[in-house]
Amino acid sequence: MRYAMKYGTKAIKKVKLEIWDNPNPERDYEINISFPEFTCLCPRSGYPDFATIKINYVPDKKIVELKSLKLYLNSFRDIHISHEEITNKIYSELERKLKPRFIEVIGDFNPRGNVKTIIRASSKG
Repeated sequence: MRYAMKYGTKAIKKVKLEIWDNPNPERDYEINISFPEFTCLCPRSGYPDFATIKINYVPDKKIVELKSLKLYLNSFRDIHISHEEITNKIYSELERKLKPRFIEVIGDFNPRGNVKTIIRASSKG
């Protein structure tokens, strides 16, 4: 039996971060985003890893559109990648596209095998 691809899976496959103009570029303000249902796969065991991804940034000229960010983060659910690599990958992608005044990405991974990991990548801002 064949199943049609669901609309969410289609959207994730076509994901592209949308970058918008900052409506208030003359002012410093902070944007805090929390994504508590992040998943990826352990590159060694293949087991799922679960995390909360937190993004804090002070925009300059650009901001990220939230639905495209959600789809971008969901695109890692079937990728075998370490906690360190994924946190730094998200940081690098957002830093490159937004060129913010400050950015911090935190990967707060759920315990597995009695080990909890928190990875933090940030600009010196």
